[in-house]
Amino acid sequence: MSAHNINAEDLLFSARLTPYRSLNQQGFRTLMIAIACVCFTIGGVFFALGMWPVLGFMGLDVAVIYWAFKANYKSARAFEDVEISRAHVALRKVSPRGVETSYQFPQFGTRFVVERHEEIGITNMRIANRARSVPLGTFLNPPDRESFAMAFSNALSRAKR
Repeated sequence: MSAHNINAEDLLFSARLTPYRSLNQQGFRTLMIAIACVCFTIGGVFFALGMWPVLGFMGLDVAVIYWAFKANYKSARAFEDVEISRAHVALRKVSPRGVETSYQFPQFGTRFVVERHEEIGITNMRIANRARSVPLGTFLNPPDRESFAMAFSNALSRAKR
């Protein structure tokens, strides 16, 4: 994240936040083969009984499930880089399409805002100062939000000392 001009010696904290995906490519292939086998078997039975349109709808089911998983994997290409130095807090967000947006906050007056729900845990995190507020880690699951929030808060308080 050299675009923020933070020297490696001055860096106190650096993290890359990425969306979690539990199913790898091999698992995806296996799942799609299983879904296709089930759908086309059911469709074949209905086709043999003379209800041929069902086979087309079962094929459509497979196509829609495939498209939904591909869209999900595409959204997983997004990430956020966060860095803390004694002088600045830098955030770089990269969308799934590769569009980058960078933010740099001066250390003085910058705070880490965490909103919690008593049953869910952290629901919202953001970096804020008087001029702006930028959401952070919106795609993280609750356990990852908790661990990141703890590490980030500790690093931010260390940088302000």
